[in-house]
Amino acid sequence: MTIGSTARWASRQAAGALLALSLTAAPAAARPQWTKAEANRWYAGQPWRVGSNYVPASAINQLEMWQAASFDPARIDRELGWAQAMGMTTMRVFLHNLLWEQDAAGFKQRIEAFLAIAARHDIKPVFVLFDSCWDPNPQLGPQHPPIPGVHNSGWVQAPGAARLADARQYPKLEAYVKDIVGSFARDDRIFAWDVWNEPNNGGGGNYAPTPDKNKYVARLLDQVFDWAEAADPTQPLTSGVWIGDHWDRMETLDAIERIQVTRSDVISFHDYSWPEIFERRARQMLSYGRPVLCTEYMARGAGSTFDGSLPIGKRLNIAMINWGFVDGRTQTRLPWDSWKKPYTFDQPAVWFHEVLRADGTPYRPAEVMLIRRLTAAPKGVVPPMPAVAAE
Repeated sequence: MTIGSTARWASRQAAGALLALSLTAAPAAARPQWTKAEANRWYAGQPWRVGSNYVPASAINQLEMWQAASFDPARIDRELGWAQAMGMTTMRVFLHNLLWEQDAAGFKQRIEAFLAIAARHDIKPVFVLFDSCWDPNPQLGPQHPPIPGVHNSGWVQAPGAARLADARQYPKLEAYVKDIVGSFARDDRIFAWDVWNEPNNGGGGNYAPTPDKNKYVARLLDQVFDWAEAADPTQPLTSGVWIGDHWDRMETLDAIERIQVTRSDVISFHDYSWPEIFERRARQMLSYGRPVLCTEYMARGAGSTFDGSLPIGKRLNIAMINWGFVDGRTQTRLPWDSWKKPYTFDQPAVWFHEVLRADGTPYRPAEVMLIRRLTAAPKGVVPPMPAVAAE
């Protein structure tokens, strides 16, 4: 670190220590949810942000990305340089409560290092605190190698199933949220906090379902918003809806989705479907009168593409964050159905996710050209597509 960054880190460490002490004292008044006017004023000061859900090619999951033994700042720097070159200005990046419990100071120091790298490339990340997808039994330490031919074969939930069902462990989750958000609450290098990814997701893959999962998540999600607000962040909080339809009708939302929609400073959603469905869902989200972020999209084999969805997001001024950036150990170039029929002999005809190959070359050059063209245009303006040679 430079002298300046060391001083800034020391200041944040001191703030984190004071916050940890405050957890045992009388609770501070949480900052209220942003009003619509406050949220829209904040968003008006942002460029139209485009990026990817990011984990370096060397990591199978968020634990391998962040643990001291496998944290790879040189690779992150190289890959975020590729993102900057194509006009991307954000990345959605997953954290994990076990990383904080293992080594809070070291974890925050690595977050600081990541933010310094991202800032050099003019990229402001969205940090995700919890996640309901894939393996419900996360374990620290070396992670298993990718299962051959299987999409996202090592991704882990946060908190895990055992922790989720044990309310006696919630104070640790509270301390994690308050310390991480509080340590970076004034950091203008961060775009937003996504407090819980797809909280009402059953898990996916071939894992055993977690009994009564939605009941526990509904009880905990409201508290997570409380804890994050208690840290008084200057960045917005969100959690994105992802299944069903009629998201603009409160009576059709489940208990978890109602919390997501009513507690988020800025609204977010996921969509992996055809452009006409994407636009309908996007307009449903816009009906709440708050800024909207699409924090997951782009699954080529399911009909969700850069060509179909990205120009709609540009026209509607919705920040767009696709799933997957560089092909690597997550293997999310493979489709979801690879959990039932692994692609060990033949590769899929079309990559499912990812923008770049492991060496940084585009999977489909026209997609990178589209991203560059749209991010260079003013907000809301979709310039005409120039003729391109067949690939």
